[in-house]
Amino acid sequence: MKIGGLSITTGVPIDTIRHCERESLLPEPARSKSNNRHHSADHGQRLSFIRHCRGRDMTLDEIRVLLRFKNAPSADCGEVNALLDEHIGHGAQRVRELCGRCRSSCASCATPAAACGALSIAAS
Repeated sequence: MKIGGLSITTGVPIDTIRHCERESLLPEPARSKSNNRHHSADHGQRLSFIRHCRGRDMTLDEIRVLLRFKNAPSADCGEVNALLDEHIGHGAQRVRELCGRCRSSCASCATPAAACGALSIAAS
């Protein structure tokens, strides 16, 4: 399928698909005689996986590691579990920091929302 069809099928914008191609997250698509790129169902599955990972705040480097293991299904997945544990730990740390900053900046729940320190911190 052409890139527009891939975009519709996966819900991923065309610019994002091109970015994934530039970052070598998607393999080079086949070319037709007229030099149009044609993406396979495998491209769609891989792109959906990338979208899923990005939706969980994973970095492109983390996604590259996961894709490397998807391409080597018989490999030991210990590194995958370690990567996920580290990612979860970073996320938990960010949540703790945000909660601490927000709660410490709002001394009272009796102030107008316009003056709420937690709202100004959470937006930064």
